[in-house]
Amino acid sequence: MERHLYKELIQWKISTNRKPLVLNGARQVGKTWLLTEFGRREYAKNVLFSLDRNKDARKIFQQGGSARQLIQRLSALSGVEITDGDTLLILDEIQDCPEALSALKYFCEETPQMHIAVAGSLLGISMHNNTSFPVGKVDVLRLYPLNFSEFVRAMGRDKMAEMLELGNWDDIDALSNAYIDLLRQYYYVGGMPEVVLSYSKNGQQEEVRRLQNRILADYEADFSKHAPSNEVSRIRMVWQSIPSQLAKENKKFIYGAIKQGARAASFELAIQWLQDAGLVYKVNRVNAVKMPLKFYEEFGAFKLFMLDVGLLGAMVDAPASAVLVKDDIFSEYKGAFTELFVCSQMKSADIPVFYHSVESSRIELDFVVQLGAKVYPVEVKAEENVKSKSLRTFVEKNPTLRGLRLSMKPRFSQDWLECIPLYGFCQEFLRMK
Repeated sequence: MERHLYKELIQWKISTNRKPLVLNGARQVGKTWLLTEFGRREYAKNVLFSLDRNKDARKIFQQGGSARQLIQRLSALSGVEITDGDTLLILDEIQDCPEALSALKYFCEETPQMHIAVAGSLLGISMHNNTSFPVGKVDVLRLYPLNFSEFVRAMGRDKMAEMLELGNWDDIDALSNAYIDLLRQYYYVGGMPEVVLSYSKNGQQEEVRRLQNRILADYEADFSKHAPSNEVSRIRMVWQSIPSQLAKENKKFIYGAIKQGARAASFELAIQWLQDAGLVYKVNRVNAVKMPLKFYEEFGAFKLFMLDVGLLGAMVDAPASAVLVKDDIFSEYKGAFTELFVCSQMKSADIPVFYHSVESSRIELDFVVQLGAKVYPVEVKAEENVKSKSLRTFVEKNPTLRGLRLSMKPRFSQDWLECIPLYGFCQEFLRMK
């Protein structure tokens, strides 16, 4: 299974300014597998310690010592000589050993020639629990679920994925039905690596849902295991409200949809916990579509999306026959699936994303993005029916802007609008970026 982040790992390895690497991301997005595969393919030796399970490894860091002493003790424990340049030392679930996280500073300062990579599923939560983070002493990357292009490759369609990545639109348009069929499959399977791998091998829909439901159960178990006890019920309420929030025509997060009378003050920590765990993406509103968007960001109005479209389908028990077969799937599920798909693809590409609304005029832009030196209002349509006044009205009132519409229609351009198919928009955004 090829991941786009692998290229960044190669760049990290050859960098002359390399520091210990922190690979962040939600549970079960493939961090450990990716680092292990990277070590297997690119190094003579590959040493892994899982700090959530290996008490002896934790004890080594808790006892302290110089970076060289720590390396010597870890070598003895593993039975593998950890040497400069040809060994990748992997520390998994590092948030379970704060002393190991702090030790990265000394690895950076005392043994810069060592290649050390760590993975943490709940690292953001640990940082908010006053765990010392070696700011400026580590390189940081984040891994997300497989995006659509990676999914296409996992399905054995390397050439189709390459067309998307290169922007060969004549070829892409000629294969639009094949891309739409793969997009249907992605809506059902999503991008969690274990689920994708299973589906690519046997295509069993029941197994897809079984694995997705197990992942959801593991996430809920994390709420009880890792969250403050007084926040667990609120975290679970926010998490379970996301499908109904996304099903609304106006997807702005409404606290009253969690329970009657709910207020922001009661649920802010719960939402922050889910963000820190990598399970949700918070998309804030901007009060103006101008450069730079960050200047106009509001924090009181936002949309909340979960990390994976396939997990959403499992959460609401969307049947395989509806997602994979029915012709009206993209219209029936547009509220719950399409915007989540678009948001997750942009997040995986590290594209900052916002939305914009003007309540007095009933204009709402699904998303607003900054690509290069320009900002773009973005309209998301689940199918080929693209009748909507909001985007056109907004662009007419702001003639210096050009709109982007994401739909199932083939790519085409107008003076005020660029229309891009949903299955190819993310790679196009990266080229514009």
